[in-house]
Amino acid sequence: MYKVVVTKKVLKVVERLPADVRKRLYDLLKDLRDSGPLQVHWPNFSRLSTNKYHCHLTRKWVVCWYHEKGAFEIEVYYAGSRENSPY
Repeated sequence: MYKVVVTKKVLKVVERLPADVRKRLYDLLKDLRDSGPLQVHWPNFSRLSTNKYHCHLTRKWVVCWYHEKGAFEIEVYYAGSRENSPY
């Protein structure tokens, strides 16, 4: 089991997400906690770099996270629109 840390910036965005997108985010966070950073069954999942990953909650909404190899902590550092994503 992994510890999932969500940044304050992401927490502020979560409050403004549509309800269906928020539910998908919570489902992703649960999957990250239960099975780690590689979420190959999520839409458009990909590795952004050695330690960074992303996937789409919907066509418009994206989540990015960071995981240091060998650690049991995952940091979700971005949730928001695809247009503003940091990749």
